[in-house]
Amino acid sequence: MRHPKYAVLTAATIAILTIPVTQCSAQSLPSSGSLGSLNSGSLSSSSGSLGSSETPTEDTLPELSVTTVLDGLDHPWDVVAAPDGAVLTGQRSGGFFVRRSDGTTGSVSADLSDLYAKVETGLMGTALARDFEQSRILYTCQGFQGGGVTDIRIVAWTVDAGWTALTRTGNVLTGIPVEAGRHGGCRILAAVDGTLFVGTGDTAMPTVPQDPNSLGGKVLHINADGTPAAGNPNPASPVYTLGHRNVQGLAVQPGTDRVYAVEQGTGVDDEVNLLTPGGNYGYRPDRLPGYDESVPMTDPSRVPGAIEAVWRSGNSTLATASGAFVTGPQWGAWNGALVMGALKTKKLVFVRLSDDGRSVDAQTYGLENQFGRLRSVTPTGDGSLLVTTDNGTNDKVLRVTPVS
Repeated sequence: MRHPKYAVLTAATIAILTIPVTQCSAQSLPSSGSLGSLNSGSLSSSSGSLGSSETPTEDTLPELSVTTVLDGLDHPWDVVAAPDGAVLTGQRSGGFFVRRSDGTTGSVSADLSDLYAKVETGLMGTALARDFEQSRILYTCQGFQGGGVTDIRIVAWTVDAGWTALTRTGNVLTGIPVEAGRHGGCRILAAVDGTLFVGTGDTAMPTVPQDPNSLGGKVLHINADGTPAAGNPNPASPVYTLGHRNVQGLAVQPGTDRVYAVEQGTGVDDEVNLLTPGGNYGYRPDRLPGYDESVPMTDPSRVPGAIEAVWRSGNSTLATASGAFVTGPQWGAWNGALVMGALKTKKLVFVRLSDDGRSVDAQTYGLENQFGRLRSVTPTGDGSLLVTTDNGTNDKVLRVTPVS
């Protein structure tokens, strides 16, 4: 059934709405500067801490074809692509919606009566269990309020074969802090071994990022039953890394075991961080009374041993809100690059990592100012990306396909 509030597109309509989008050229990245303007007809682009002291080299991002998978949505936070071809998204304020493999669309019933949806918190990250084809289990990271408790938690659900209903099977992890809804995180990454990585926000509280006993401002690593995963620095704790502000993206680099976190900055320096078990990424907003966001995102002077970011946006944040690796020869020179959705700057950000994964060799943009604020990016088996918009009015799930 189609939810009366939400218009959805038929397969025939989607075919009509394929939009080729001209892309910008890329530049190699020294340490600081600007990417500058592009040729007429291309998308304009600029960057913060990406230098101009060396002669740039150009690698053209392939032309991108864009189709609408679902529309009429309100802040869809995440999107997953199931093995049977279904595409599921959830709205931050509540409500799941699906496009099935046969092209039918509609709402998916689920009990969200205890959802805490306020400011940046609500129904957020979604991930399919690695054995989804057999178990039909998926996970959500969502705000909760009930029985005098308000927190963020990981919830397990099962979905029926027809994608009409989600049934809650239990809480995997509870107690992720939230305060007034700000900086709620919350991304879930299902690892190949069945464990879950969870990126959380610091709930805009000054001591949370550096507090090893708090689950906020962290990347957590847990088993599917919520117990701490093997390899955590403290075997009794789910905390994998600390010193984060607001982790909204997690991705494993194909062909490696490198896990990257995409983190939103203060007024400066959105970050991509290569995660190391027990690593401290240096955010400590307690320099003054209250929540002091004037501190550096990575502050080695006040956090000895703080790990520097692999990539920073520089003097102006982009509001990076997700991360995934694109794969397939159709991506050309950008095959294997990390792509991020950017909210404030309304574009996709592609960064090509160095061989050791600890720096960035090149950066380019796509879909700039074409669809408004872009939140989640989810790779699919055919090399395309599913992208959610975050405008609050007629939001969409888009399929973005590189055209060789």
